[in-house]
Amino acid sequence: MNKRSVETVLTPPPPKMVGDGFKVHNFFPNGHRLGLRRMSPFFLLDYNAQMVVPPADIPRGVGVHPHRGFETVTIACKGSVAHHDSAGHQGTIREGEVQWMTAGAGILHKEYHEEHFAKTGGLFQMAQLWVNLPAAHKMTRPGYQLLGDDRIIRRHLPGEAGTVRVIAGSFEGSRGPASTFTPVELYDVMLRKNRAIDFHLPQRYNTGILLMEGSLLVGEEQLVPADHFILFDNDGDFLSVAAASEDTHFLVLSGEPIDEPVVAYGPFLMNTQEEIRQALDDYNHGGFGYLE
Repeated sequence: MNKRSVETVLTPPPPKMVGDGFKVHNFFPNGHRLGLRRMSPFFLLDYNAQMVVPPADIPRGVGVHPHRGFETVTIACKGSVAHHDSAGHQGTIREGEVQWMTAGAGILHKEYHEEHFAKTGGLFQMAQLWVNLPAAHKMTRPGYQLLGDDRIIRRHLPGEAGTVRVIAGSFEGSRGPASTFTPVELYDVMLRKNRAIDFHLPQRYNTGILLMEGSLLVGEEQLVPADHFILFDNDGDFLSVAAASEDTHFLVLSGEPIDEPVVAYGPFLMNTQEEIRQALDDYNHGGFGYLE
């Protein structure tokens, strides 16, 4: 069994506010400059570490903004997030649930604390990924997948060692509900203290772990604390980790790289500068629809 080694452990970069509702650590591409392709097809990872949100009469969040050329994947760990977009999609995700939005050819959307959560306040924790689209699908029709708790597949580990929730891809024969344009594996894992787990992931897939609670032993018994990101080398087909002296919660993200040029500009992720200019022109002339 050829096990992956740890390439590096990324510390949480200084937090920044996204809108007035999300205080995030941007692990990549800006917080730690891994290069635009190092975690392809994942382009961005924003992580709102656990915090207490005070009550508010007006929900905090991010106002109307555009996207083109990729997908946003938002995972609510604590608290709840609501969504509206210019294609007519809307929904709310609560603890453990996922919203998977395909911006494709262009969309306007807004995300904010769900109304009841905003009024009561409480613990909040979330992660958001930007998943690149290949050139053949960058101008696909916008779409939206609301992955509620009842849709996400669970695999219970032997000996009550924990649970793997399969959001996308497959784990030990169980396939997750998310539809993807390129091969993506996304798991939400709860691992009991002093227990271990192995994942079989193709060597060519770029792979990392976002550790949200507890601590993990990786590589040669390296102990990684919560709120860190573990980047694995592409040197094996098996990934092995173990929970240390406390129960541990983490996300596994792994995917087949997209071997194409990447040109990013703000909320647009395309293949050429000309496509970026076209996206700006389309947005400025109302081509992304309308949203209040």
